[in-house]
Amino acid sequence: MTMKVTALLPARLESTRIKKKLLKEIKKIPIILHTLNRVKYCKEINEIIVCTDSREIKKKVEKNGFKVILTKKNFSNGTERISSIVDKIKSDLIIDVHADEAILDPKNLTKLVNFHKKNMNFDIIVPHKKNSSSIDKNVVKVIFSQNNKVIYFSRAKAPYPFRSKGNFYHHLDIISFKPQALKKFKNFKKGLLEQIEGIELLRAIENKLSIGTFEIDTKTFSINTQEDFKKAQKILSKDKLTKKYIGKIT
Repeated sequence: MTMKVTALLPARLESTRIKKKLLKEIKKIPIILHTLNRVKYCKEINEIIVCTDSREIKKKVEKNGFKVILTKKNFSNGTERISSIVDKIKSDLIIDVHADEAILDPKNLTKLVNFHKKNMNFDIIVPHKKNSSSIDKNVVKVIFSQNNKVIYFSRAKAPYPFRSKGNFYHHLDIISFKPQALKKFKNFKKGLLEQIEGIELLRAIENKLSIGTFEIDTKTFSINTQEDFKKAQKILSKDKLTKKYIGKIT
């Protein structure tokens, strides 16, 4: 049976560290349009929708042929934003793609979709990559069992190397949801763990949704800081995929 897969990009215009980040340009292209055009190159994705409260983002995105659903403003994170419109989406899987993933590798989306299709016992799939940075609070670490089930997410140095050294695994910013899981998430209240760590998927764990993970060897990252922005500029200036869509954006 063919499964329909929809990519949802939660997008807010105001950001604390980079002003109007998603409309900030790299190679004369707004960050959000880099992300959208890279999602298009994943053949597993059947539909792409931006979820935003910004009419400025809506105008720019629709001008370039992408679909937009306007949302309310009062969300504390992207998962809340996409869960607010999930009832409008008819799909078998929903992929949450952070809109600031300007150097996204479409192959990572393919791996994510295929893994979830083969592991439908999980409500949510969050891929990870090995990361040497254990102290960066912006790097959410994934702690998981031998059967790839996520036990916890943390901004702390976890698992802590008390008796022996281990690896740290970085939560990637592409997430696959069963639609029913997002519908449940919409009605969950913030739990104590999320309030402490500031990681919304802890809300899913506290409410007994099953989260799986697997490793992707990748160098992609979300643009969260000015340092990330400068790094993305260098990468996209030499990127082969960028050359395929750069002349098609208005």
